[in-house]
Amino acid sequence: MGARMPPRKPVSLDTADLRILRELQEDGALSVAALAERVHLSSNACWRRLKRLEDEAVIKRRVALVDAAAIGVGITVFVSVRASEHTDEWFQAFSKAVCDLPEVVEFYRMSGEVDYLLKVQVSSISDYDAVYQRLVRAVRLTDVSSAFAMEEVKHTTAVPLPWPTSPDRNDNSN
Repeated sequence: MGARMPPRKPVSLDTADLRILRELQEDGALSVAALAERVHLSSNACWRRLKRLEDEAVIKRRVALVDAAAIGVGITVFVSVRASEHTDEWFQAFSKAVCDLPEVVEFYRMSGEVDYLLKVQVSSISDYDAVYQRLVRAVRLTDVSSAFAMEEVKHTTAVPLPWPTSPDRNDNSN
């Protein structure tokens, strides 16, 4: 939750790995057999690659994507926070307070004039106010500023995939 992680080195990916990732970003529920067919690998080769991608945490987990508006939490609020201090103790308390708020779906430490950015999903402005009140009671903050999204123009969970940097590791994957 509050542990600051060092930057991660990218994992070496070949063309077959990238094809697997591209397909799974579109449909994470694909069976290994269906995935193998789509990426032109045998089921065994596909399974081995999939296992390696999971073991190396390239694939963090497979989830169902829920439509927030369909379940009544379609208001998106971006909350900019300026911290009153920058000690590890303060960060641990702040991080716990934020992570304990289920309405906060994303949480970033930023550069520039804003220290932290939160993405919050709520059903109403009064529900956001309740989240705001819990947050400002939890830790001392210098400034909290909120911006309500008027329209979602683009939203994707798919990350941009790089072009392969090396030739296929195993051309005989089938």
